[in-house]
Amino acid sequence: MTAPLTPPHQPPHDSQWPAPYPAQGEPDGAPSTGTELRQAAVVAAVSGVAGTLLGLLWLWLAPRVTLISDGKAVFLRNSEGEAAIGMDGTFVLLALGFGAVAAALVFLVHRHGGIALVLGLALGGVLGSLVAWGTGVWLGPDRDVVAHAKAVGPNVDFQAPLELNMAAAAMLAWPIAAMIVHLALTALFGPRDPEPEDEAWPPLPST
Repeated sequence: MTAPLTPPHQPPHDSQWPAPYPAQGEPDGAPSTGTELRQAAVVAAVSGVAGTLLGLLWLWLAPRVTLISDGKAVFLRNSEGEAAIGMDGTFVLLALGFGAVAAALVFLVHRHGGIALVLGLALGGVLGSLVAWGTGVWLGPDRDVVAHAKAVGPNVDFQAPLELNMAAAAMLAWPIAAMIVHLALTALFGPRDPEPEDEAWPPLPST
């Protein structure tokens, strides 16, 4: 006797039995892991370059602390001024705006982006903030306050260098804004994974 071609634990091939479900592939247009990593590197690099623009805007818009010297010591021109707080606030507001715009642009260009792009946005935000900080400080007033005071002479107002009193918090404004905006856009307008269609199995044929 020959063994049956159809194992006993499997139903015989019959037209009443539907074909197996096809394997679910990736959504159309979804990039590979290598492509995502390259895209994330580009996003981080572009964010770093954009940090130069943030630094220039901070230098232009931030309020200035005015100092004065009597020839022996340097004093605040207005001891009750809030310009120092305004420096931090201006930087944070600009960084939040840059983070939101960066996230929106990345979402529009790479709608199928995954976790690699989000990490690229975060790292790029920190890099851009550091570049902005360095740009504003480097192009701003002289950081050597004593030498600056001697150069302008006594009883002459001059500007203090740009500073961030809450530098750690300011560095996080851009990446946090970028991740929140990107997450919101992905949740609202991002592509949806295809759901398998429900298909009922027909009843077994009666014997």
